[in-house]
Amino acid sequence: MASIRDLVEEIAKALVDIPDEVQVREVQGEQTTVLELRVAPSDLGKVIGKQGRTARSIRTLLGAAGMKLNRRFTLEILE
Repeated sequence: MASIRDLVEEIAKALVDIPDEVQVREVQGEQTTVLELRVAPSDLGKVIGKQGRTARSIRTLLGAAGMKLNRRFTLEILE
């Protein structure tokens, strides 16, 4: 079964120009899992989107998946 981390990685790789630079790190907390997304500096705008729409959409997917898995996921896009 694919993990949520893999899902975020695949979405990010589909959005960027340099997919090899995509890294997703999973930090497990007590109730929340933080997913740290790192992309090439030139691709930062692509994963954030206009007015943050793309990032918000990814976070919405994480919220829906989290409800099913009884876990909270947060996405941090690192520069």
